[in-house]
Amino acid sequence: MSLRSLGAALLALSLSPALHAADKPLLQEGKKTLSQRVLTTPGCKLSDAAGAAPGKAQPTFSRFYVYERAAVDNRQWLRVGPDTQGKSIGWLPGDCTVEWKMQLTLAFTNPANRDRLMFFKDRSQLEGILDAPDPVSKVAPLRAQLKNGKEAPGVLAQEPEYFVDLQKNFYLLPVLSGEEVMTEEGFRTRILNVASVSKADAASTSAPAAGSAASQAAANTQMKAFSAAVVFVIDSTISMDPYIDRTREAIKRVYAQIEKENLGQQVKFGLIAYRSSTQAVPGLEYVSKMYADPNTVKDGADFLSKVADLKQAKVSSKVFDEDAYAGVMHAVDKVDWSQFGARYVVLITDAGALDGGDKLSSTGLGAEQVKIEASNPGVALYTLHLKTPSGAKNHGSAEAQYRALSTYPGTNTSLYYPVNAGDVDEFGRKVDSLAGAITQQVRSAYMGEDAVGSATNAKASPAEQKMLEDAALIGHAMQLAYLGKASGTQAPPVFEAWISDRDPIKQNVPTTDVRVLLTKAQLSDLSDVLKQILDAANEGMISPSEMFTRLRAVAATMGADPNQLKQDARVADLGVLGEYLDGLPYQSEVLNLDEETWKGWDGLAQEKFIRNLSTKLRHYQRYNADVDRWVALAPGADSRDNVYPVPLEMMP
Repeated sequence: MSLRSLGAALLALSLSPALHAADKPLLQEGKKTLSQRVLTTPGCKLSDAAGAAPGKAQPTFSRFYVYERAAVDNRQWLRVGPDTQGKSIGWLPGDCTVEWKMQLTLAFTNPANRDRLMFFKDRSQLEGILDAPDPVSKVAPLRAQLKNGKEAPGVLAQEPEYFVDLQKNFYLLPVLSGEEVMTEEGFRTRILNVASVSKADAASTSAPAAGSAASQAAANTQMKAFSAAVVFVIDSTISMDPYIDRTREAIKRVYAQIEKENLGQQVKFGLIAYRSSTQAVPGLEYVSKMYADPNTVKDGADFLSKVADLKQAKVSSKVFDEDAYAGVMHAVDKVDWSQFGARYVVLITDAGALDGGDKLSSTGLGAEQVKIEASNPGVALYTLHLKTPSGAKNHGSAEAQYRALSTYPGTNTSLYYPVNAGDVDEFGRKVDSLAGAITQQVRSAYMGEDAVGSATNAKASPAEQKMLEDAALIGHAMQLAYLGKASGTQAPPVFEAWISDRDPIKQNVPTTDVRVLLTKAQLSDLSDVLKQILDAANEGMISPSEMFTRLRAVAATMGADPNQLKQDARVADLGVLGEYLDGLPYQSEVLNLDEETWKGWDGLAQEKFIRNLSTKLRHYQRYNADVDRWVALAPGADSRDNVYPVPLEMMP
């Protein structure tokens, strides 16, 4: 599907203040700011007038705003336009469109450690599986039928065998409705009614069946071009010289093996060093610095020459925590990852990371935000945390940060590995094992071998064995993503179905990520509201009793009547923000906040709330500047209605 036709399949909402255009889309029932919008189904044709002869067929999943409704011969018709700017283009029969009230779309997680997602015709069948004391007994027969190429009762389709990367091959999997439920096994799960249509092309229809010998042969051929980049992001502050030297030694060993096996073009290494704020301590020389870019490193000798000058800092940072996120984001933003199928960042540190709300932070991002940014190019973030005696008081908070940072999306696997007491020998063994495991996976892929067995090492300690098993899982996920891109894998061709956002068997493993589609105007409005709430919260830190007095002032500027707000009013009652987020299938800390709750929090809880809002606000600024991932809507639509797929967890 082309970018133009994909853009035509997107859908946005109208959150901005009313435009001056005389003609505006109709509002959703009970809403003051949200416009009515629909998706077209296959064969939907545009007419010049309500009830007139059908004209040109519209691409499936075209997004249209509804400007007028009319009934002709007991059939409903919709006057529609491609944007909110007052331009209607004709009439569509209502029965060939689907209402889309929720501004949500889904992205598949990588299926490396779970079975493929199934799309059910009826909600009741899916609920029966989730409510079953033994869901395996209900799922196994369906899986067996599908594996044998047969139809499974009640299953319309299943997820592709290979990973479909939303960042590189945008597809629309819109949520029509959703509800959060508790499964029999005690997990909170969203049951979602979704729509999906993929355009079949000659290549896809002639492709060999998934799992067949021909399919495996094609995959082996494609894997010949599979390569990996490993970028070490290393703390270069005082006390780090022994670990810098040991990292160099590990990479020297790996390069010797790579060159021995003629894998020099398949595995590349890079290195970035980071410190902390040079404004606070100019003697630190840099916040982050790239010593070796994997795209330009020729061989082992070239790598070692590029990093020969790397030494620990000569002066101490202002605080114990360093700007680790600056180093990671340097790798995420400045390395051209598109040249590699497998993409790894290995963070090496003996201190916690400056949080996004810290004045010394250069990124303004927290662990969750950095993880999301790394997922855009498909980078796996490892952390080797050196638990040195000097940082004993910092170990707990740093571990919490890095466990969150290093959880690989969709696999529920944390790539965080502590090094007890900062032992240089133990650290060296971990670096050797990790670099060797990644290299072995690439070698196996290149040779057409099964790399799963390479996770076993009889000499490894239990901790190192776990690291090798995790590396094998992530390597498999990287290969699925690479094969999905190489083979042009598309979302399954179903129209409307029911799915669970968690695997019915491994219910702690997510099957999809939710994205909220925002226009520039919506993102601006959301930022404005968030900033005013943030200002009010900061004032509340000084005088909690004034917090909701300030929020009432926010409500007055955002469309709600502050005089109608009760003493126990929630932030959800504040006009635009509440209306905008209302109905999303998730729990919002901001929306559920009321005056009594705020006053009941101690200073630390209030400060954490403010810090979370602050990092999200900074992330919205990154979205606004990220021109590559703003997606154009239908041809002829105003550019102000372009949308950005914001992860649900980044909503306030």
